[in-house]
Amino acid sequence: MARVLIVDDDPIILELVVMNFELEGHEVRTAANGPDALDLARSWSPDAIILDVMMPGLSGFEVCQQLRDEPSTAEIPVVLLSARALGRDVEEGLAAGAVAYVTKPFDPLELVEQIEQLVRGAPAGP
Repeated sequence: MARVLIVDDDPIILELVVMNFELEGHEVRTAANGPDALDLARSWSPDAIILDVMMPGLSGFEVCQQLRDEPSTAEIPVVLLSARALGRDVEEGLAAGAVAYVTKPFDPLELVEQIEQLVRGAPAGP
């Protein structure tokens, strides 16, 4: 099973996503902000990261770009999760280095499946 870092400043969404990944047997760590996410990504080396876009301090776009800029985290697949659903938001997320952009509301089981595919080396879904 995969090691998944889930980053969201909304505790309800965080709990929902964590529960779904743990029920599927994945090892999960969480962060509620960008700096903590960067620290965990560096120290824990997750197989994949689910990253909220709108967070205080560093946005998900900024965190994703910093992850891409560091050799130790550059290859970790990042899926952005956001209520921001405009085309330019999706483009900005993909330009920052995300492999996929999922908009809220979302199906937690589809998100689990998408991460499992990424960890197996399959391309990201829509």
